[in-house]
Amino acid sequence: MSTRIPSGTRTLHLILAWSFVGIPLLWGVLQTLRNAMKLFH
Repeated sequence: MSTRIPSGTRTLHLILAWSFVGIPLLWGVLQTLRNAMKLFH
């Protein structure tokens, strides 16, 4: 017996999962670039 997940719920889960990974990743990249710019000034 398999349960089917509605398409909207699946999309919401994908958005939440990518946000959970993407936001901290973006924050880390921005902090790295900010610190790297200090080296070149």
